[in-house]
Amino acid sequence: MDKFIIHGGMRLSGEVKTSGAKNATIALMPATLLASGVSRLHNSPRLRDVTTMTRVLETTGEHIERRGDTLTIDSTNITSFEAPYEHVKKMRASIYVLGPLVARFGKAKVSLPGGCAWGPRPVNLHLEGLQKLGAEITLDGGYIVARAARLRGTRISFDVSSVGATVNLMMAATLAQGTTELHNAAIEPEVTAVAEFLEAMGAHIHGAGSSRLTIEGVDALHAADYTNLPDRIEAGTFLIAGAITGGEITVTHCNPAHLESPLEKLQDAGCDISVSRDSITLRAPDELRSVDLTTSPYPGFPTDLQAQWIALMARSNDASVITDTIYFDRFTHVPELVRLGANVEVTENTAVVRGVEHLRGAKVMSTDLRASASLILAGLAAEGTTEVLRVYHIDRGYEEIEKKLRGLGADIERTSGEEY
Repeated sequence: MDKFIIHGGMRLSGEVKTSGAKNATIALMPATLLASGVSRLHNSPRLRDVTTMTRVLETTGEHIERRGDTLTIDSTNITSFEAPYEHVKKMRASIYVLGPLVARFGKAKVSLPGGCAWGPRPVNLHLEGLQKLGAEITLDGGYIVARAARLRGTRISFDVSSVGATVNLMMAATLAQGTTELHNAAIEPEVTAVAEFLEAMGAHIHGAGSSRLTIEGVDALHAADYTNLPDRIEAGTFLIAGAITGGEITVTHCNPAHLESPLEKLQDAGCDISVSRDSITLRAPDELRSVDLTTSPYPGFPTDLQAQWIALMARSNDASVITDTIYFDRFTHVPELVRLGANVEVTENTAVVRGVEHLRGAKVMSTDLRASASLILAGLAAEGTTEVLRVYHIDRGYEEIEKKLRGLGADIERTSGEEY
């Protein structure tokens, strides 16, 4: 099993290119189930999660090929309406196939999903929404079974804004009879990307980017091409890498408008930030200032950067308070950061971080995708050598992160070993 060996203390500098957005890609891919034909998704990153979604879709009969950063997806010959446990257990987002399958074919059988080890992320919003659209939902042996002669448009108001449920029900509603309204819909850029792709396929969607979506159902959609947006979480992670190492880096091929809250917090921490249309340059201060933050749905500070921010605050000049309102138990990275010398205490969904003068290299183990990123960042800033085990987590959401970091001057290598 692979691990990273990091010799810390290198000041990062240079340019790094942002890959396509993971969270958009794994929603765009199952949208192709809604129409027969060949679709092409450009700017699709090479990630474990994308591979997992490829395997899920191939079980339905889709044919998927990659050339460079383009995925060509042929949905002409769908032969199965089941997403089996062996694939779905690896990634919660596999449930995205549920809405498109039942919308186009009137039936779907999808294993209850898996993914990262931390925290419950229930699928009840997906299922309740499909029921309101007229689907009959049953649970059978760990599988969600959905049936509907044809879905019917309705009004759905989410108790909690959910990216996954918004995407799944928006896809399903495109082929429903009549009009569907989604209230308190998620407004993340990844949701807008899926809406844009669906519109390119012939869907009628109004209000993309707002909390109220109106979808006028159509009888059929067609295949289409779409260019994916850049990954704002990857871009934010590299900016924090520049800050924690006292560096000066430019993140290219990104959308600064998608990172307004993280950029504001980095400026509060003393970083100098300059932006262009599609790039961000960060210059770290001599001393990082402590900055409190609370995660919240977009456009607030993303929960997917919370772990990285705690790593950054471990090197700040005072105490900071970080509260995660999205996932209350997303702090499995904290004990490992403490092994590196960080001073962090967690109570319920709040971490108090007291900055230390030095982090020290140690052997640590990643427990989920973003925890992995935080440990790598801390290792870059630590004195001595850090070994990060279980790096398959990082491969779920970052494309060749060690190569990109080496391009910025980091001393990091991937090695194979039996430890895990």
